[in-house]
Amino acid sequence: MIQIDQSLCIGCGLCVQDCISGYMRMEDGKPVAPSACLQCGHCVAVCPQGAVRIPEYDMDDVTPCAIHLDADALLSSIKSRRSIRKYQPKKIEREKLDNIVQAGRYTATAKNTQGCRFVLVQEELDTFKEFIYQQIERTVQSGTLPDGVPAAMQQQYPRFLALRKQGVDFLFRNAPAVLFVAGNTPVDAALAAQNMELMAVAQGLGALYNGYLNYTIHLAPELKQWLGLEDKASYVCMLLGYPAVDYVRTAPRKPADVVWK
Repeated sequence: MIQIDQSLCIGCGLCVQDCISGYMRMEDGKPVAPSACLQCGHCVAVCPQGAVRIPEYDMDDVTPCAIHLDADALLSSIKSRRSIRKYQPKKIEREKLDNIVQAGRYTATAKNTQGCRFVLVQEELDTFKEFIYQQIERTVQSGTLPDGVPAAMQQQYPRFLALRKQGVDFLFRNAPAVLFVAGNTPVDAALAAQNMELMAVAQGLGALYNGYLNYTIHLAPELKQWLGLEDKASYVCMLLGYPAVDYVRTAPRKPADVVWK
């Protein structure tokens, strides 16, 4: 529940004006906190005096706003990113993984549900790989696919197994880490994943969106349970690691399909 320090509040009313739920109101020249709200934090962010708190959140995490993005540099970075399919045999530092999580955590979510869950597999990646390939083999032998896995995967799984026997790790590409992004909606997960990829690239890492692997975790309930996703839908899977290939120029793209009105 929102708390307002009346000794700091100057009665400017900015929090009331910016309340997206419309529940905050002014009484006797001072804002009154609602009994229920979305806890979106707009009132905290807009208050010039720092008089508003939401005790359910870590208020020490609140910092002054500082947007340092240069439009040209940002566009150049977006154009320069590549899907990485070759990785160095090097683990990702925990600090960098934490930064990636924070980029996802601060991404906007519908109705401020903040319902995304991020699963990062690095320390137990070998165990996860074995689990994945065992389930693929069982699926191939059974000839059936569970709900949520496209029929086209039935043709791909034998190929994945054959490549692995040849020493080709097609599903994991020798990446040291795998990230799953689950959420209440596909949009929430996709938005978070985009920010997380940008943070990864900003730290010298590369990423590859992996739909094959995301579908594969639906092969057995034990897979999702192992990942801690038994109660969440995973919408995005991403390989992460240090690139083993350098790209020196951007790739061409078709003209934008845009309608100007």
